[in-house]
Amino acid sequence: MVTTLLVAVVALALIFDYTNGFHDAANSIATIVSTKVLTPFQAVLLAAVFNFAAYFFIKDHKVANTVAKTVHEEFITLHVVLAGLIAAITWNLTTWWFGIPSSSSHTLIGGFAGAGITNALSMGNHAMAAINSAYIFKIIAYIVLAPFIGLFIAYFITILILHICKRAKPAVAERWFKRLQLVSAAALSFAHGTNDAQKVMGILYVSLVAAKVVTSGAPMPEWIPLACYSAIALGTMSGGWKIVKTMGSKITKITPLEGVAAETAGAVTLFITEHFAIPVSTTHTITGSIIGVGLTKRVSAVRWGVTINLVWAWIITIPISAIIAGLVFMLVRHW
Repeated sequence: MVTTLLVAVVALALIFDYTNGFHDAANSIATIVSTKVLTPFQAVLLAAVFNFAAYFFIKDHKVANTVAKTVHEEFITLHVVLAGLIAAITWNLTTWWFGIPSSSSHTLIGGFAGAGITNALSMGNHAMAAINSAYIFKIIAYIVLAPFIGLFIAYFITILILHICKRAKPAVAERWFKRLQLVSAAALSFAHGTNDAQKVMGILYVSLVAAKVVTSGAPMPEWIPLACYSAIALGTMSGGWKIVKTMGSKITKITPLEGVAAETAGAVTLFITEHFAIPVSTTHTITGSIIGVGLTKRVSAVRWGVTINLVWAWIITIPISAIIAGLVFMLVRHW
């Protein structure tokens, strides 16, 4: 019974990682596609390669550790993880279908936390007994902070580039920035891999602990990062064209110069947060970066109506995922 359930959990975790890849492919490639530097196929290939490349460089998995500790260990069962994954996949596919660039990271964390809370309540504990508030509050804080960090970095990078290149011939500058955008898009894809693949690693690790396959605190089995980086890279190869359209053209019009600035800002933000073991949303980060680029032209250059709709999607992602997970847990806990 436990073996069957564990196999189901591992399969669903990798399916989620795959959906994370095609859902979040837009984060890495939207600007480089909208500026026509690469074709959509070339762009997803670039993103997939650098998503997977993170496997060879990131070995400490600090973000995975943070995700694993969002729910207290005594309330984590395979049913909790299963319910959280089903909820996360459901919300990921729903937002992808409607072209809404919501956060796959927060979907997963919301689902995991919601199932954990429901388990705590079913055991006669109060709701917050299941939640490690220090980790959850840090994650919630960066729902707000990550876009603003990306925004400010992108704004200042754009201003700096414009100052440095103010005497350059427009045709020459555009040619160079199209080349540089290959580098910045690769950096953002690499950073996306380092941050997002680790979240599922944390979920898989606690699943093995709950199933008593490994003891808590033991090193993570090597197959987990390999499988997670592979799944997210394959998902990225599948693209996510509805979200690409939203990210690449509906927020603000992007030039190659601005694409370089936005992607660089997004990558820098993700590298910083990964260093401090903070699981942030790549979607939120690059959206803030694109807005920061738009603000260098004028406030009206940003389509605020579209942006406000995105913010609402961000706000409801964790609670909706938590509610779905709670309902699913009630259905599957006796399986």
